Amino acid sequence: MSKLSADRLLGVRVAAVDVSGIRRVFQLGAQLDNPINFSIGQPDFPVPDVLKDAAIDAIRADRNCYTLTAGADDLLHATRTHLTRDVGWSFGDDTDLLITSGTSGALQLAFMAVMNDTDEAIIPDPYFVIYPNLGPMFGGRMVTCDTAPDFRMTAERVEPLINDNTRIVLANTPANPTGVVLSQQDVDDLYDLCTSRGVLLVCDEIYDLFCYGEAKQDGQFPSPARRGSDMLLIRGLGKNYGCTGWRLGYAAGPSWLIAEMAKFQQYTYVCAPSLTQAACVGAFDVDMSETVAQYAQRRDMVVEAFEDITEIADAHGAFYAWVKVPEALGCTATEFAERAVGRNVLIIPGAVFSATDTHFRLSYACDHVKLTEGLAILRDMLMA
Repeated sequence: MSKLSADRLLGVRVAAVDVSGIRRVFQLGAQLDNPINFSIGQPDFPVPDVLKDAAIDAIRADRNCYTLTAGADDLLHATRTHLTRDVGWSFGDDTDLLITSGTSGALQLAFMAVMNDTDEAIIPDPYFVIYPNLGPMFGGRMVTCDTAPDFRMTAERVEPLINDNTRIVLANTPANPTGVVLSQQDVDDLYDLCTSRGVLLVCDEIYDLFCYGEAKQDGQFPSPARRGSDMLLIRGLGKNYGCTGWRLGYAAGPSWLIAEMAKFQQYTYVCAPSLTQAACVGAFDVDMSETVAQYAQRRDMVVEAFEDITEIADAHGAFYAWVKVPEALGCTATEFAERAVGRNVLIIPGAVFSATDTHFRLSYACDHVKLTEGLAILRDMLMA
């Protein structure tokens, strides 16, 4: 009989971190027969051929070894060039860049570098599922900022939560799970607030490519990085180019912070995957406008399906809708999601992303036929 004991050996942090509710629904879907799956934020378009070919060429050229911790020189150059063109940053003594194992890797490295046990970080509610767990995993307390009813994390809402222990304000735009895109004024105000109070603004912009219609200002996705570089900008390549399994992201910000994040990367991830770094050197030159336009059309389909029967967040980004379960139904979002499983539809209840359980998240990263069928079922359920 084994003498190993979970009670004796497991650390206290494991009790504070639960299995992702998204993954639980994803596993449930595997048990259903051809479900209509609105649960997972997985792009449904193929990786562009130019990136596939570059990945194959990299393998054949034996680019299979470690890169430098900060990233491969050619991808670092391409990313710096892109950011200079997109947000106007120049890279040198004060600003630097780190290629990471996805945006989750970048977030983890940032919290490792900044947070102590007594520190606080302010996160939005609703939030992406990793955000509240960054505290138990790496130290510090996560303080939620209630963004209802419009689900915008504004400086006005954040400022009362800042105190002497606050180290980080973590913003997410376009947001998961709501799809809300902060305006340029919103993010400028957050930038000004954080810099004036000596707090690090971390902006998770993993969905920066997926910004639709009126959410764009002067044809650009609104980012606090256009205000200045005294912040940490986190973006990824997996969602934008359909290669989520390639685990590739990047973090840009003050050189002193990037250096410490790179130090932790040495002892954890070592480096981002070398093969995918080589494959994505040309990613920023790939035209994804047709794909983005298709997702904008799907977003309009979702709004049209629900806007006359319930409340839906004013979402102009990512590929999510945040839909309210009408009070007249007399059930929580979790109960509604369980009923949807009975109709062979998978959605994520709001309690996975929020202290409240009034909404559900729907991912419209699926084909037109499935989307049409699933929206009709959910509409029928919401009107019952």
